[in-house]
Amino acid sequence: MMKSPPTAAFRLLGPVLVMATLGPVAAAPTHLVEQPPAAITKIAADVMLVDFGRVAFGNLKFTPPTNATGEIKVHFGEAFTNGRIERKPPGSVRYAMTNAVLAGRPLVVAPAPDARNTEGATDKHPPAILTPAEWGVVLPFRWVEIEGWPGELRAEHLTRQAAFATTWDDDAASFKSSDDLLNRIWELSRYSIKATTFAGVYVDGDRERIPYEADAYLNQLSHYYTDRDTQMARDTFDHLMKHGTWPTEWAPHMIFMAYADWRHTGDTNWLAPRYAALKSKLLLDRVGSDGLVRSEAQHIKRDDLVDWPKGERDGYVFTELNTVVNAFHLRALKLMAELGQALGHESDRAEFAAREAKSLVVFQEKFFDGRRGLYRDGTGTDHASLHANLFPLAFGIVPEANRPKVADWLIQRGMRCSVYAAQYLLEGLFENGQSTAALALMTAPGDRSWRHMVESGTTITWEAWDQKYKPNQDWNHAWGAAPANLLPRYVLGVEARTAGWSRALVRPNPGTLKFAEGKIPTPRGPIRIEWKHGKTFRLSLTLPPGVSAAVELPELAGARGVFQAGQAISAKRSSGRFVLAEDVSGSVTLEVK
Repeated sequence: MMKSPPTAAFRLLGPVLVMATLGPVAAAPTHLVEQPPAAITKIAADVMLVDFGRVAFGNLKFTPPTNATGEIKVHFGEAFTNGRIERKPPGSVRYAMTNAVLAGRPLVVAPAPDARNTEGATDKHPPAILTPAEWGVVLPFRWVEIEGWPGELRAEHLTRQAAFATTWDDDAASFKSSDDLLNRIWELSRYSIKATTFAGVYVDGDRERIPYEADAYLNQLSHYYTDRDTQMARDTFDHLMKHGTWPTEWAPHMIFMAYADWRHTGDTNWLAPRYAALKSKLLLDRVGSDGLVRSEAQHIKRDDLVDWPKGERDGYVFTELNTVVNAFHLRALKLMAELGQALGHESDRAEFAAREAKSLVVFQEKFFDGRRGLYRDGTGTDHASLHANLFPLAFGIVPEANRPKVADWLIQRGMRCSVYAAQYLLEGLFENGQSTAALALMTAPGDRSWRHMVESGTTITWEAWDQKYKPNQDWNHAWGAAPANLLPRYVLGVEARTAGWSRALVRPNPGTLKFAEGKIPTPRGPIRIEWKHGKTFRLSLTLPPGVSAAVELPELAGARGVFQAGQAISAKRSSGRFVLAEDVSGSVTLEVK
């Protein structure tokens, strides 16, 4: 049963409707949920403004009085300016208008279908994902203006029929910290994942409603940390294996998706029949004798993406041997070796590991500038972009001795990348002890952070940091919701240590925060965690049955060690942390002092 937020009461609409628009590829179940208005206001002599509180994909169901007749005009909007719905919003931000005739009985009102996001396959893109015909048209909107309503418009006269995954549970996950802005960023990101489940597979927003590999992977990571469902990621994976898209780096993301599924679920039965097809995503057809991926003119002109939109590439110089593309290739080889081992394919594991080892040596020789301690964009250029360094750092390619230099340089450069690449930039910083800097980037003033999105009033994350960076952007793009996975993974510090969560890793990164608490959904049950950071560091942890956890706690200045119930327990100091000698299980409270 879907739980309701404090500001609204929800009622499920009839039977669950399962999408059946992908042919032999399934889609996770979705349904319509009736949502009452958050507010109704008269804004002109014959105009009523209805606010539903947050944007959702849906349409309107009117239940007028039996004596209500006549024509009304209905405006739907995502953007709101000077007390009215914006009639000409920028880019792909939605506004629509339609007329409806009241006849004293219930009716569903929505605009005509949008040709762009209901288009079939073309030579440029795969088919759009269609929602069930029984629903009628759905579009993203928060506000509605109604002209010509006879008499008083009351809350019982209309509801929004909002589309979400049937399995979604608002109580599955939580996050709260001493920083209210960070809490608002988490909730924006969490709700963005929920709101974009409407299609049954992960789509790239409302403009096209098409799954893309990188979008899907980032969506998958955040979905795992905000809800218990795993089916939508799997259905999206199967769809993309049938309908792949064009960017070079998007192909390795399919390996990332399969790997993320295995790590989260531990399910080799799902993985096994899909494993062989993943080999086609390694870019091996472009690998030269030295083990590096080559880019021909067409790849450089169109396929090698680095970041999107183009203006977010930090001046990246494209060459035949491209640092970012090869970083993805190396990461994909590493993950394929692990997947091969998980499935018992020892010859594959050995081959992929050998390829990775060979390519890594050449990668360092060709791309690393030892004088500066940074990676160049490729061979034939001395330009060192943010991207040429953030991806190697996030993927663990940078030699350990060089990681502090690369991380410090990235921090100095700041958020010179898109919301897509920000996932990897912040991963690299968190993984290398730079939690304070990572959180500072997430909450930075200016227009290149999640603070900017929160302060704009949006209720779903954007496709880009701001309209000026991508004039045609959607305002409902889940790849902008990276904090939904980054905050529980790194600030709360909870990740799977072994595939399927039989063993977790608990390694909080407090930065400057005084406390944080949350609930992390896993296939074995929720993990609950709370920590307080002051003169001591106090951690309370509850693990579900069958789950143990390796624990690493911050090493405070002058601390003697780790204590449980007043007794010292065995822990060694390592890289600024106390690493417990033994795993914990059940409910425990630990204190560094």
